[in-house]
Parts: sequence; C-alpha cells; structure tokens
Amino acid sequence: MIEIRVDELLEERGRTFYWLAKETGISHSTLWRLKSGRAVGINFPTLEQICRALSCQPGDVLRLANEKKRGKRRSVRGKGES
Repeated sequence: MIEIRVDELLEERGRTFYWLAKETGISHSTLWRLKSGRAVGINFPTLEQICRALSCQPGDVLRLANEKKRGKRRSVRGKGES
C-alpha cells in the first residue's frame, strides 16, 4: 500500500492543510481524500503541485507502507503442498 505523507510534510514545514489547498489550487476534497487514504491514485500534475508548494520530491510525498501492519501475509502454495 502506498501512503501519502502530506500531513507529515506540512507539520515539518509549519504549514496548514488550508495553506496547501490555497497555494496549489487543489480542492480541499481532493487533498482530504489523499491524506485520509481514500484516494485510489494521484495524477502527476497534482503530485507536482504538492511537491512545488512543499519544496520536495515525489518520493518525499509517497511512501510504501509496511505490509506487516496490514495483517498476516498469505502464502501461496500449490495443491498438496504443506
């Protein structure tokens, strides 16, 4: 799962969610979906606007979450294997 680190980056920079919406022109609802994990994706222009406003790189905004936090991994085995 990929996480969006907008809240962390805003806090590090002493900025607010409202400031980011105003600075980027991205709607509050879009930013809220991103920060709450409800977005199914992010388009490059949106990611670029966020990066420019926060003076960061895309890798600073996106993070690959630790899968272990989401629950047990399922193993894939063929029939008859134990």
